[in-house]
Parts: sequence; C-alpha cells; structure tokens
Amino acid sequence: MSDRSVHWQNVYATKGEAEVSWFQDSPATSLDMIRTANPDHGAAIIDIGGGASRLVDALLQDGYRELAVLDLSANALDAAKKRIGAAASTVDWIMADATTWWPTKTYDIWHDRAAFHFLTDPRDRADYVERLRSAVAPGGHIIIATFALDGPEKCSGLPVQRHDSASLSAELGPEFELVEARSETHHTPWNSTQAFQFSRFRRRG
Repeated sequence: MSDRSVHWQNVYATKGEAEVSWFQDSPATSLDMIRTANPDHGAAIIDIGGGASRLVDALLQDGYRELAVLDLSANALDAAKKRIGAAASTVDWIMADATTWWPTKTYDIWHDRAAFHFLTDPRDRADYVERLRSAVAPGGHIIIATFALDGPEKCSGLPVQRHDSASLSAELGPEFELVEARSETHHTPWNSTQAFQFSRFRRRG
C-alpha cells in the first residue's frame, strides 16, 4: 500500500463523513457542470477521488445509470456504499490510485473535485494525465476542481498544488479544449472558507 493510500485510509478510519474540510452536503456545482456537459442519463461518468462524496448519490437521484467512483481509500468507498444502500450495487466502485490505475473502459465524463491538487510532483501529474487520456473518449468532458490560486496551501496536513484554468490546460495539453470555468467559495463544516476553481474541458475529436 502506497503512502498516499495509508494516509487516506487513516483519514476515513478516524473521521466521520462530515468531519473533513471538503465535505459538501450538496455538490451543486459539480452536478450542474455534469448536467451541462452531458444530460444523457446513459453517459458513462467516473468520479476520481470520489471517496465518501455525495456526488454519486445526486447523480443516481438525477437518473444517471453508468457511474464509477475511484478512490484510494476502501474506508471512504465503504462509507458511500453504506449510505447509498441497495442502489450502490449499480455503481462500479474502484479502489485505486489515479496515477497507477489503468482504465478498462472509456468514459464520457471524468470528474475530479479536490484530488488532482494533491499531486505536487510533476511526474504524478503526468501519470494522472496519461490515465485520463486513456479513459476519456473523444468528445468527452473533463471536470477538474482544485484549490484556486488564492486557495489554501495545504489540506488534510498535506501540501497542495493550486491551479487555475490556464495551469490545468498546460497539464492536459492541446487535445483538451477549455469550455467552462467557474469559481466557488467552499464553506467547510467548521465555517471557514476555501477558494476553489472548477474547469471543464472537452477532448477534441
């Protein structure tokens, strides 16, 4: 098990769902951007670093049927499965590191809120993008949300790499076209605020 896996297993073993700074009761921005990118309820969607996020709940309620959630932490995935109940059997739960996992299918939407910004090593970011290229179909959309340039420098005790749409465009390369950017002020469970950016790209072709 990698150091990253150990860290996140411990986080979700010792903290409740709403005891982490990134908790959202309603992932409204992510859900709206996914609906805008592809309103077809048969679209294949993967949530990278989804953990115990409630996005998968919202997508199921919205009628999306082909969903996958990837996370380093089995504890996080188990928390989501228990919360969702019987409908969890319709979701593909993948315990893996997005920098080493190899997808076995392609997706119409790749969503990542607050995972990519933990990749402070350029080699890890390159490995992540290599997997993304393998996983996203031509015409597919990539939604990446990170701390904005004026956001926190650390999260969960770890350093982060803050981004804006321009830096994400440079990481992804010219085959991905920026189609939408949003700013969001996230309110943590203990009433502090964090500046996020959400960027949506479309794979050319």
